[in-house]
Amino acid sequence: MRSSTRSDAAEFDVVVVGGGNAGCAAAIAAARHGARTLLLERYGFLGGTATAAMVGPWMTFHSSQERIVGGIAQEMVERLMAKGASPGHLADSSDYVATITPFDPEVHKALLFEMMQESGVALLLHAYFLSAQLDGEAVCGATFATGGGARSYRGKVVIDATADALVAASAGVPTQQGDERGRVQPATLMFRLSHVDLAELAAYLREHPDEMRSSLRPQERVPAALTAVAGLNQLWERARADGLVDVPRELVSFFISPYPDEVTVNMTRVVNVDPLDPDDLTRAEIESRLQAMQLLEFFRRRVPGFAGARIAATGTQVGIRESRRIVGRYTLTRDDVLQARRFDDAVARSAYPIDVHNPSGSGTSTQRLAPGESYEIPYRTLVPVNREQLLVAGRCISTTHEALASTRLTPTVMTLGQAAGTAAALACARGVRVADIDTNELRAQLIADGVDLRRTVSSQSVSS
Repeated sequence: MRSSTRSDAAEFDVVVVGGGNAGCAAAIAAARHGARTLLLERYGFLGGTATAAMVGPWMTFHSSQERIVGGIAQEMVERLMAKGASPGHLADSSDYVATITPFDPEVHKALLFEMMQESGVALLLHAYFLSAQLDGEAVCGATFATGGGARSYRGKVVIDATADALVAASAGVPTQQGDERGRVQPATLMFRLSHVDLAELAAYLREHPDEMRSSLRPQERVPAALTAVAGLNQLWERARADGLVDVPRELVSFFISPYPDEVTVNMTRVVNVDPLDPDDLTRAEIESRLQAMQLLEFFRRRVPGFAGARIAATGTQVGIRESRRIVGRYTLTRDDVLQARRFDDAVARSAYPIDVHNPSGSGTSTQRLAPGESYEIPYRTLVPVNREQLLVAGRCISTTHEALASTRLTPTVMTLGQAAGTAAALACARGVRVADIDTNELRAQLIADGVDLRRTVSSQSVSS
């Protein structure tokens, strides 16, 4: 195992801002390809939404039966499986997506540190982004607040993996937020419940088959098959009518964890939130935790198998589905997603539906790709329209509001991170701007590194 490099140096080839899964994949990819790489993160651990907000399971690595997400993302899954911290890819018993991938966020935190050490990534935690540094039109570094005072770092390439496009906005990149009215999807605090009796729940779902959205036949509803539960509408509506809960959610939704007596609950919902407004974000943190306590009582008092349930963990922070996104050299659209469009500079694939949670109340609208189809995401969505030597990775890439509702999922953002890190290392090695790298070479390298891209470009692809 290689020891992690300290952050004492002030200059690096690649500076990655934000240690979520996108930023981690970017840093690992850049370092593995020979770039001197620094990763900066505001928390004392890595993983971002997957660990700080405990968003899980990961959805989805597949389109029907075909796995379309590989590379570093798949490597992480396999290494978590080896540690007993993930069962791998499982069929989604709620029929929302092809597969789900449960994982233990605590083990994932440690795994990411392992991968940083092995790759030789320099790491600085508890570093809060303050401002971007510019050299003409090029982003050449960033300044951070730390307990030891402000620190500045320079890089030949800077990767913004902050999810909120903090670096890009500071550097003067045009950005967009939300739908045509500026509204973003609601915030959700994830939590895990332990001491759950899934056998008792399964018996209830066999006796009340209409209480679960699933293609599983009643006799197939055994604990091992209940990977995701969506429904329990009668129990939920009765609890709402009785005043036990007032969470603006239309159904009960939870998933198994890697452990047989624990589930991950995705049900809190705070609406009309601007995640970039600290007062709004404060409200979301408070409201979501109070909602979680309501939901704990609902599960204990109304849901079979949960009478002895305990809160095992809550997210360090509320989960944010959407905030700011950049204007890039291509903007991915709703039609690109739903028409399964291909691109000659594609660096990632996804089959997740356009999944828009109502910004102002209950309800979720879903628009799906045709069965077995997947769409591609072009490299140009990672490249800002008006700045050089800056790439973005994660949910802040250049998309429309509706396209973001699909691209924001963790397996996709990990692949985008790997693409950004690989591109940055190539640009440094070739001595060219990130906007001018040979995308054929980039794609070939990503494929060699296990990313599941199509080997040939369709004649129907959208050219750069």
